Amino acid sequence: MSPHRLSAIIIAKNEEEDLPGCLLSLKGLAEEIVVIIDAESSDKTEDIARAHGCKILKRGFTSYAEQKQAALELATSDWVLSIDADERMSPLLKEEILRFISLPSEIDGVVLRFQIEFMGRVLKFGGVGHEKHLRLFRRLKGRFTGGLIHEGLEISGTKAFLFSGFVEHKPYKDLKEYLNKMTSYLDFSSQKGRQEGKRFHFWHHLILPWEIFSRLFLKFGILDGNPGIIWAALSAFHHWLKYVKLKELEIKENQR
Repeated sequence: MSPHRLSAIIIAKNEEEDLPGCLLSLKGLAEEIVVIIDAESSDKTEDIARAHGCKILKRGFTSYAEQKQAALELATSDWVLSIDADERMSPLLKEEILRFISLPSEIDGVVLRFQIEFMGRVLKFGGVGHEKHLRLFRRLKGRFTGGLIHEGLEISGTKAFLFSGFVEHKPYKDLKEYLNKMTSYLDFSSQKGRQEGKRFHFWHHLILPWEIFSRLFLKFGILDGNPGIIWAALSAFHHWLKYVKLKELEIKENQR
């Protein structure tokens, strides 16, 4: 029998600013916390995780899916919660999860609601106001899959949805962090795109105006005020740049 009811798993690289808040939000919920630290992490992430009594493994980055799978394989509880360092468990959601896992059920995976905060405002529209993700699952029923960037969680069994509370997500503390993360993601996404044979086409330039229009007016992002408008513009720019990066790689390859 597992020694704990619930393990939280986290992957981290240079997360000394966000990790303490994440770990604090897990207090009273996770009896075991597993942190996989990127081998190239250079700040105090490891010290913080160790001070909180986490189970730690330093590992060279291969993909997000493989990092999370490594964390899962170190967990020992019946239930596992996958959470990122820039996410927080709301008190209401913690109560709901504790109630749920204490009851007998045949559910193997649980979808949780997310609440994104950007530039001091919780976004309710623009395509991000109703985000939900599969993050809670029985350890023996789950497995992480995916390529270099986006990981998926496969559950062999039935799923349910928790309506109470949110996972509070603050992905960027400022525009500098947004641009830094975007640059990192662009490198990964362009590599993945080339591996899949994707190419840049002239019509990809239409992504910019269409994405902004769609997020602001079709998905009502304009109702989130300035943060919603800025989020829509940055998201459109990021989406367009993914294809521009493909063109850049194509040119470099032809020059060899």
